[in-house]
Amino acid sequence: SKSQATVEVSTFGAEFCAMKTAVEMIEGLRYKLRMFGIPVEGPANIYCDNEAVTKNTQVPESTLKKKHHSIAYHRCREAVAAGTIRVAKQGTRKNLADLFTKVLTAARRQFLLERFTY
Repeated sequence: SKSQATVEVSTFGAEFCAMKTAVEMIEGLRYKLRMFGIPVEGPANIYCDNEAVTKNTQVPESTLKKKHHSIAYHRCREAVAAGTIRVAKQGTRKNLADLFTKVLTAARRQFLLERFTY
């Protein structure tokens, strides 16, 4: 287990840092697949439930006060501009991550589990 480099107090910053990590993992996986001779075409889809993060990755004009937010922002913007990733808003109703992060009613849990397990 690795200790965290920063402690976030906002969902905006936490989701940007998580997206930066996801971008780095996606790029590493794409590189590895190309080294195996598997062609990788088109961008990878990243679904985000935070509308501010989604808009900030698509619009190249943002001012961020914290340095690690700025680094994460520019890393994600670079990946979007290069066509490596495509960021889309995922509504709360269909967000599969809620299974792991929220207390849900039985009906809602069953709905999301059916989507998760096909």
